[in-house]
Amino acid sequence: MARANEPIDIPEVDALPGYPLPHERDRLIGHARTEQALLEAYRSERLHHAWILGGPKGIGKATLAFRFARFVIANPDRFGPQVSAARDLAVLTDHPVARQLKAGGHPNILHLRRPWDDKSKRFKADLPVDEVRKTVSFFGTTASAKAWRVCIVDAADDMNISSANALLKILEEPPQRCLFLVLSHAPGRLLPTIRSRCRRLDLDPLTEEEIAEGLQDLSGASVGSPEDLRELALTADGSLRSAITLLSGDGLAIAKGVRQLADRPQQLDLAAVHALADLVAARGQSDNWESFQHIMQIWLHDRMRRNLANGVREAHGIVELWDKMNKAVRDADALNLDKKQVVLDFFFALRAA
Repeated sequence: MARANEPIDIPEVDALPGYPLPHERDRLIGHARTEQALLEAYRSERLHHAWILGGPKGIGKATLAFRFARFVIANPDRFGPQVSAARDLAVLTDHPVARQLKAGGHPNILHLRRPWDDKSKRFKADLPVDEVRKTVSFFGTTASAKAWRVCIVDAADDMNISSANALLKILEEPPQRCLFLVLSHAPGRLLPTIRSRCRRLDLDPLTEEEIAEGLQDLSGASVGSPEDLRELALTADGSLRSAITLLSGDGLAIAKGVRQLADRPQQLDLAAVHALADLVAARGQSDNWESFQHIMQIWLHDRMRRNLANGVREAHGIVELWDKMNKAVRDADALNLDKKQVVLDFFFALRAA
């Protein structure tokens, strides 16, 4: 969806070339439980004004958020017959709201995400406070008495402290007939004050069957053998986006390499580490870079859970490494730093830890 003062030919942040964006998707793969929770809440006597939709990146949070926003705007009467009879949040593809949203946007939906920086010709590293302050004019414009307005924060993890406080301020004094859908890859790391003002819904990881269905639906691609599908589902960690990037690059090879090297950091094979880093940082292979980030986070998260049983000191070391590597990834993307060095630093820091 185009923004004011942005070139119309720039890509959406986090877009996958050749694949539809969340606001363009008619289908939702999986997440029937979470979808029903939103539907039941919408037609209940009391509807919370703010929701945190949590789950790993690429699991379907944005697709579900736009699906809910589309349904709400197309059915503004929460107690009307259409809402009462609805089995899910689907809206007919020829509905005016659906057509308008797919064409680029809807005036009653505000989508906040990292903006394009025309000077550096890249997306900004965070979601700045000026973006969040767009809610002031968005909610301040005149609308019909029955109209809803929906703000989608995508993703809240990208906010800095100033933008987080700006969001908190409007969550504390929400306008009438508004909904906030706050997407987060790690809801537990959001400000406690933001979490306390939202109702949280976590999306379940997609199953092997749902990942296969999603790949077929989006691109007509088949995974191959059941063994390949199991390996893909394990590595993707229930994320359809990750499954797509793993298939489109050297993701599965990177996943095996990371696991083999990270599981034995004290016997680190330096030649293998450099070969893996070269593969991740290969020119023009952005899918490999994204796959490495995802696989590294999965590995660290799994190690964190296992180390918790061994005491606070061991777990704390992995948490520090998590923070360090996430910052290194953000800096590499924002400042166009050497991605190979980020991969090397991960394994060397892991060995030191």
